[in-house]
Amino acid sequence: MKLNFKNRIAFYYLIATSAVSLLVFGFIYFIVQKTVYESLDNDLTFEANKHLLEIAVEKDTIYFTHKKEWEEIEHNEVQINPVFLQLMGLGGQVMDKSPNLKASHLEMKEQVSLDHHYDTKLDDRPIRQVHIGIQENGKLKGYIVAAVPLEASIMVLSNLMKTLFILFPVSILGLFFISRYLAGKSIAPITSIINTTNSITKNNLAERVPLPSNKDELFELSTSINNLLDRIGEAIEREKQFTSDASHELRTPLSALRGTLEVLVRKKRNIEDYEEKIYDSLQEVDRMSKIVEQLLFLARNDLNQALNGQGKMAVAVMLDEILGRYQAEIKNKQISISMDSDQSGDYLVPYYYGNLILDNLISNAIKYSKDKGKINISIKKEGGQCHCYIKDDGIGIKEDDLPVIFNPFFRSQPLAHKEINGNGLGLSIVKKATEAIHAKIDIHSKYEEGTWVHLVFE
Repeated sequence: MKLNFKNRIAFYYLIATSAVSLLVFGFIYFIVQKTVYESLDNDLTFEANKHLLEIAVEKDTIYFTHKKEWEEIEHNEVQINPVFLQLMGLGGQVMDKSPNLKASHLEMKEQVSLDHHYDTKLDDRPIRQVHIGIQENGKLKGYIVAAVPLEASIMVLSNLMKTLFILFPVSILGLFFISRYLAGKSIAPITSIINTTNSITKNNLAERVPLPSNKDELFELSTSINNLLDRIGEAIEREKQFTSDASHELRTPLSALRGTLEVLVRKKRNIEDYEEKIYDSLQEVDRMSKIVEQLLFLARNDLNQALNGQGKMAVAVMLDEILGRYQAEIKNKQISISMDSDQSGDYLVPYYYGNLILDNLISNAIKYSKDKGKINISIKKEGGQCHCYIKDDGIGIKEDDLPVIFNPFFRSQPLAHKEINGNGLGLSIVKKATEAIHAKIDIHSKYEEGTWVHLVFE
């Protein structure tokens, strides 16, 4: 059976309420029944003990001494719940009885112990009965049997049972509709969430789920959904910007390549012209290949899987290798490099990602350093971790740009430094690579004074 959420809540509440109601109704019936029978039993015991004082025993005969007074009471008073009394011998023979028994007599169950109350019948009428022993000089002479009719008590219990049986389904049905209504009121915010989320598309991501007035779980759910929509919106905007920037960056080398090839086919040229243009074209191809490689790296989602099985290298050795690759640029700008390392220089990091991180940072330090500038590199062990510091005295980064330097394609004041080649992907790659190996990076910079990078390898 398929039920919607509102009816399912009401149904579960109905099951729980039904179980509790059955227990309560059963308990009520049990208490009333017990109270009725206790009242009857107390009356029976009282009457039997009271009339024990009105019994005479002569040899083997037992009889009531005030029987004529009972007859007068029987004719003068209306007995709503009469008490039947009977005297019996040890052999079960009837010796005397109250006038209201007339031609009938009570049947004593010998298997029932003395003073024990039990249900039986008198002329097919239900009665409650008890028998008590008659003692004389410490010897049992017979029994006094007392009984009262049960019709009235049975009728009370029967009416109570019928009332409970009628009241149970009526109350359960009423509770179902009440709980269904309350469930509908309670889950109204969920309906609003469904309607809002169904109406949200890529063209109206600014729409948000209205927050319920009560700060409960539904409020937290609505808040979480709104926060998720905020993150999705930001991700889509970043994707749009990334796509736009990537298209722009790829369009530039493609345009240059196309222009160069068009120049070549306009007329016949000598070998030297063809070689020069082909060389320029290869540079643009290399530039485009590098951009594509960087974009693919940023787009990959299997960074942690790529760590499996890759080799490791000491940080100091890796830095030496990277500096060796940039000797021409360092010599051309006459930059002085100093590197200080303690025993933490032997700290091993994954080669692929470590090389990506340090290569981009060293490349930036060289690229943005002034002629005859200085780059200081130090490797230290602090707090059981390897800390790497790279400091240059180059053009620096403006303070307002520092929060967004890891965004893809972002370059601080690109128009002010047209002579410096770059596409703004280096630090984005650094950030993603540090996350892949659980490293940390912190960058501080002052415009026209230099940049200070702090790397922590765990």
